[in-house]
Amino acid sequence: MRISTLPLVVLCLFMGFTFWVMAGAEQSLLAFGAQLMSSPDTAQVVIDLYILAALACVWMYQDAKRRGKGLGYLIPFFVLTAVFVSAGPLLYLVLRGGQEPEAEASKI
Repeated sequence: MRISTLPLVVLCLFMGFTFWVMAGAEQSLLAFGAQLMSSPDTAQVVIDLYILAALACVWMYQDAKRRGKGLGYLIPFFVLTAVFVSAGPLLYLVLRGGQEPEAEASKI
């Protein structure tokens, strides 16, 4: 399996920072999310992020389908995306390895 380096570095930095922040937080992740949704200006940002997360899930699904992967393969990425938004697509890119499917590579 080939791993993509840049998404791996970004994923490690992002998750490291996320866990560091969560370790020092005075409230749970759910309480933080509820607080963000209580104000229209921060709710707009959260809604925007989850629209982008949904689009990333659609892309991951279409890409995985083209690569011959099933929905079972994608469920962990979707769960990570639902909780940490960027982590799911980043991990998908890390494990995807930047390789094109065999059928598309032969067309070139």
